[in-house]
Amino acid sequence: MALTKEQIAQRIARELQDGYYVNLGIGIPTLVANYIPQGISVVLQSENGLLGMGPFPFDGDEDPDMINAGKQTITELPGSALFDSAMSFGMIRSGRIDLTVLGAMEVAENGDIANWKIPGKMVKGMGGAMDLVAAAKNIIVAMQHTNPKGQSKLLPQCSLPLTGIKCVKKIVTDLGVFSVTEQGFRCDERAPGVSVQEIRDKTAGRLSIADDVPEMVF
Repeated sequence: MALTKEQIAQRIARELQDGYYVNLGIGIPTLVANYIPQGISVVLQSENGLLGMGPFPFDGDEDPDMINAGKQTITELPGSALFDSAMSFGMIRSGRIDLTVLGAMEVAENGDIANWKIPGKMVKGMGGAMDLVAAAKNIIVAMQHTNPKGQSKLLPQCSLPLTGIKCVKKIVTDLGVFSVTEQGFRCDERAPGVSVQEIRDKTAGRLSIADDVPEMVF
């Protein structure tokens, strides 16, 4: 069975390490804030000017003035700080972010990422994506394995305009966990009930996957 968006976020949360400064992109990545493991202290950063972001608020507790970069209402943690976007992007560009979790429309087998524009469609802008992929120490992508037409989003090369070049280290999709290596994608874990053959069939880029690749455990 393919993973839900919440399960993708839950699996990515296991990649967090104590003391990390983490930026969560729009979409599935924002859900990671709800699954930070106990005993792990991380500081979530939002490029619109917040350090110390907490989980999503409960219904009725929302503050319309407290939002993340995706305009979702969020909570603050004790010790959080608010500042302008210039300082926020200075933090990103100076390499202070240990991990960035981003959504994507396509990822290439060499680690290229396309996540901001589909030609011919209106977009609000790139936001902080290009700065994040250029400066973050580690980048994990959270996305569906295929697009709405059933076509693979893990490709030999991206067909959409690139956001970053050779920057993605790991991808978590609804089918499994994949590392980007010099030989292309390597499947490290598969979603419970998803077969090795299904992963092969739905991955267009170069893929190495063992017949006994372990299933994720939740």
